[in-house]
Amino acid sequence: MLRSDVLGGVPHAFSTRDPLDPGAVLPGGVLVRVKQVHSADVVFATEAMTGAPHADAIVTDQPGLLLGIVTADCAPVLLCDPHSGVVAAAHAGWRGAHGGVLENTVAAMVSLGADPAATVAAIGPTIAHPSYEVDGAFRSQFGDEDARFFGAGREGHWQFDLPAYVRHRLGCAGIDRIDDLGQDTYAQPGRFFSFRRATHRAEDTGGRQLSVIGLPE
Repeated sequence: MLRSDVLGGVPHAFSTRDPLDPGAVLPGGVLVRVKQVHSADVVFATEAMTGAPHADAIVTDQPGLLLGIVTADCAPVLLCDPHSGVVAAAHAGWRGAHGGVLENTVAAMVSLGADPAATVAAIGPTIAHPSYEVDGAFRSQFGDEDARFFGAGREGHWQFDLPAYVRHRLGCAGIDRIDDLGQDTYAQPGRFFSFRRATHRAEDTGGRQLSVIGLPE
């Protein structure tokens, strides 16, 4: 279980391959999840959900709820404005980040009283620049203004820096204090699940890390 200094005493955790016990993070809390679909959609959690709405970020100002998202290369992003008591969890793969899921998450937090200037964010384990090779079709989804996130690769390919791109999009949303844990899911098979690594090795691709954040009662 990993934690971020920037989130301070706010109950939160990023799991490794080892299962994470939500009750150890927020005793008595209710875990709230969504069905992630690589979208830019955000939902508000006001109570325990009976179903799992399609979305890729969750925001709440309600104590006792533990917001959870799962990842296996995409970036898990946990956010908090400790002064207003608003927290959020976002699943930021390249599609979601490119589509605005992080900006939408911050906007949802602001609607509950959060201040972007007071909001902090932590980026958990995600696939890193040296491990993320992409092709021309992927590169064509991004404009020239994003060229700095693509490093040289083998012919016809690039190395995409997803964590740096996520930091950039958080900055576009007004978030200045960002902690990137710097943990490459692909490069650490004994510690993290990685969808891309499992695909390359023809292994089971079902493993996921769980990332959670909540407000105590």
